[in-house]
Amino acid sequence: MRIIPYLVGILVGIAVFRASGAMGYLESGLTYIVGLTGLDTSWVPALPTALMKPLSGSGARAMMLDAMADGKADSFAGRLACIFQGAADTTFFIVAVYFGSVGIKKTRYSIPAGLIADLFGVIAAIAVAYLFFPVK
Repeated sequence: MRIIPYLVGILVGIAVFRASGAMGYLESGLTYIVGLTGLDTSWVPALPTALMKPLSGSGARAMMLDAMADGKADSFAGRLACIFQGAADTTFFIVAVYFGSVGIKKTRYSIPAGLIADLFGVIAAIAVAYLFFPVK
């Protein structure tokens, strides 16, 4: 019963972020910036999955399905979104639920360490996707 407020807070925050269209603006802006550098932008449509994964596994799964629906399931973005599912963990969910259930209030370095691990997982996932599924 003590973890219900944490779960509700996470789910409401995710719903507001998706419904507001902020994720679309973030994706468009990142595509533009990466395009200015001359790098390949094929990985950007899968990025919402990677950004959602530290917050919620089910939210990231919904973003993965969106990435597959926009292109195709076997598109580069669809495959990369699937790799993101295994490359990162639900950092905030873990801290909210597991730490909250046992009454830990001071998380100290747990969140920064988890987010750094997620970042390296996302970078590795992009590298693996380009290695195994080259963009044509």
